[in-house]
Amino acid sequence: MRRYFVVFVLLSFCVLIGMSFVQDKVQSTQKQVLKKIVIDAGHGGADGGARGSFSNEKDIALGVSLKLEQMLHDEMPEVEIVMTRRTDVFNSVIQKANIANQARGDLFVCIHVNDASPTRHSEVTGHHTETYYTGKGKKRKKRTKTVTDYNHWTTPSPAKGTETYIYGVGKTNAKKEALSENMDLYMDSVSAKELKDFDPNDPTKMMISTIKTQQYFQRSANLALTIEDEFQKVGRISRQAQQRQKGIWVLQAVAMPSVLIETGFISNPDEETYLNSEDGQREICEVIIRSLKRYKYSLEKQISVGGSK
Repeated sequence: MRRYFVVFVLLSFCVLIGMSFVQDKVQSTQKQVLKKIVIDAGHGGADGGARGSFSNEKDIALGVSLKLEQMLHDEMPEVEIVMTRRTDVFNSVIQKANIANQARGDLFVCIHVNDASPTRHSEVTGHHTETYYTGKGKKRKKRTKTVTDYNHWTTPSPAKGTETYIYGVGKTNAKKEALSENMDLYMDSVSAKELKDFDPNDPTKMMISTIKTQQYFQRSANLALTIEDEFQKVGRISRQAQQRQKGIWVLQAVAMPSVLIETGFISNPDEETYLNSEDGQREICEVIIRSLKRYKYSLEKQISVGGSK
């Protein structure tokens, strides 16, 4: 009897441990709100983007994106990374959006560099006399006038710093359309089955896409503000999180929260050197990763207090 009792106790103990392990795994899965991040290196191929004195935007964007992918694997191994490109190829914004939507990403991060027009200068260098005529025939008269001489030149724009964009409020219809078209990709299986045969203009689907649009806008805005806050902490000039009313098509076409990070000005010689340097690119990636960790924590906190993904 004693032997059976010992065996029973051991089996019970193993069952309890197993149940506890399964429960922890389920809770862990439920709390993992950021499972897949799509990283988009801007431009590529024949589309070089902005041009600096010795480099192109497409190459900086790809370099930063590849470093970000590797560092995210090390810092956030629980998150899957999807890249829109890993080489110098051109993908249209439609292809980029399709890659992100088909991957069912939880977040879209687009890497770019900024550009500003050169500053124009002029100075007076002297004067000269010009001859001109007025009238016709016998009334034609010779006249002179004094003309100011100028020297014109340009210098690189002093603009510097970072900007993080989200899609504009006026573009929410485009975001809702993206969500409606990819609704089945982003719903749980039960809801997807219930809405499968519904017309896209059905009030139920429209209501869900509207709610998701508002939710994704808020999440995008929160992440953009966090990114700029982290850039300021390392001493970068922040030109703030912004909505580009002109619109950024790919941010509106992906059915997930999305941001576009302008990592610096390639038109500024100092910033161009920084953007091409190993240390500069690593610092940019560290800032983005800290921001993503804060973003992930905030979503998990919302769920823990009764929020919904």
